[in-house]
Amino acid sequence: MNRLIVEGLEAGYGAVTVLRDVSLEVAEGELVALVGMNGNGKSTLLNTILGFVRPRAGRVVLEWDGASIDLAKTAPHDITNLGIASVPEGRRLVPNLTVEENLVLAGGGPRGRADLKANLASCLEMFPILQERRRQFASTLSGGEQQMLAIARALMTSPQVMVIDEPSVGLAPIIVDQVIATIRQLQERRKLTILMAEQSFFQTIAVSSRAYVLAHGRIIRTFERDLDAVGADEIRNAIMGLG
Repeated sequence: MNRLIVEGLEAGYGAVTVLRDVSLEVAEGELVALVGMNGNGKSTLLNTILGFVRPRAGRVVLEWDGASIDLAKTAPHDITNLGIASVPEGRRLVPNLTVEENLVLAGGGPRGRADLKANLASCLEMFPILQERRRQFASTLSGGEQQMLAIARALMTSPQVMVIDEPSVGLAPIIVDQVIATIRQLQERRKLTILMAEQSFFQTIAVSSRAYVLAHGRIIRTFERDLDAVGADEIRNAIMGLG
């Protein structure tokens, strides 16, 4: 089975331990939510998966097409080449490049280069607003448009797995709903495997296959299938560490 596995993970910065004994799994084709309040380790967990933070204990493994790759020993650019794309918190676009230039730059790596033209056409078709704005500098886009560009940029690498960090940051509530709905449509259309960290937990859980609640650096609750049947109070209490 193709999947991304995090098992017994401990990680942090300097003398500070942020993550403690974190385990989760994302199977091929799933959209899995990682939810929790700010400051509880969501971004640290995603950055450990992406190779920017090295774990002190535990393992991060990509099992795909019969291979088992230890991501904890793999450089970030090689992780991208393995088919894991990142949509970082805050978008981190190149502001003085146009929409199209941002996309072409992302698609120029070893994995996406052969399909660059096809990927560019697909992204502009999937996000019509980017087609309209393709000659504009990224810095002139609205927050929602920049988030669409960040997602499209990740798609330019021809990923199998996408790791999305706080796509709602800085966006109005109505735009948050649109962005998260777009991520769900993308996952369904492309059959992508997605791990999405978010603090807008109700919107996120509504589109997810499963959800993990992270608090104080630990997974404190897992919501499995039938998330629609989970009560709002149960979700809120879990995230607040009350139940």
